[in-house]
Amino acid sequence: MKLKVVIRKDAEEGGYLASCPALPGCHTQGETLAEVRKNITDAIHGCLQALNAKARARYPSERLMEVAV
Repeated sequence: MKLKVVIRKDAEEGGYLASCPALPGCHTQGETLAEVRKNITDAIHGCLQALNAKARARYPSERLMEVAV
């Protein structure tokens, strides 16, 4: 899966800010581009895990399957 990420300079504190528009609330920061890229990757994984857990809780007796896109 490929997701678009927005990265911008943090004018107030320095470093960079990143967000993933496809996952509302998925934001992070980092001092360098390499750090913010790692951090947003981790944040995306965390958001997807949380969404999958929420789906499992909402449909406990339903059959769930994973799909790679």
